[in-house]
Amino acid sequence: MLILLSAAIAPGLALLSYFYLRNQMATEPRKTLLQAFFFGTLITFPIMFIQYVVKEEEAITNPFLANVLFSSGLEEFFKWLVIFTLIFRHIEFDDPYDGILYGASVSLGFATIENVLYLLTYGINTAFIRAVLPVSSHALFGVVMGFYYGKSKFAKNDKHIEYLVLSFAAPITLHITYNSILNFQGYWVYLIAPFMLFLWWFALKKVKLAHQHLVQHLFEQNKI
Repeated sequence: MLILLSAAIAPGLALLSYFYLRNQMATEPRKTLLQAFFFGTLITFPIMFIQYVVKEEEAITNPFLANVLFSSGLEEFFKWLVIFTLIFRHIEFDDPYDGILYGASVSLGFATIENVLYLLTYGINTAFIRAVLPVSSHALFGVVMGFYYGKSKFAKNDKHIEYLVLSFAAPITLHITYNSILNFQGYWVYLIAPFMLFLWWFALKKVKLAHQHLVQHLFEQNKI
């Protein structure tokens, strides 16, 4: 059991550590990041409950609507809502790169609990593919969401709302694409690899831009 739990939790913590260490200019309090991670774990249960009820009640009979659009929208909405209500106005959210960290933290909290439950059901043999696909994809969706949250909070013009909309629209579009690929039975293996490469490239590009915004933000505050 201990090995299984370690295999389920390790990918999320490793990815969170990676994005945390990418920040070379400022250090976000670990306590606040762990709180964001914890918030992400909590939303797993209402999400799974809603998904269960919808499935049992056959509220959505179309497989594409249920497994792709509804599932993607529900998960990203809850992650977006947590950041908006509990983190966006937090005093520790004080530079553009923080959005990356908080977005990744909330997403990885959700992905980690989901991963634990999945491995408990299907066994440790699925641990590697789960780490490469669902866990990492959730982290990258969170990075993109957090990037636009950071842009929205520190925008100096009238684009606050535009970036806030993108903080939800961009990750849900990526999530829908990801789930759509997985529903291509017999073909998803050929499509998922290039999509994941694109997703990593896209998210790391946002990380680089957020770091540049952080440098500019600190310069304007005469901190560097």
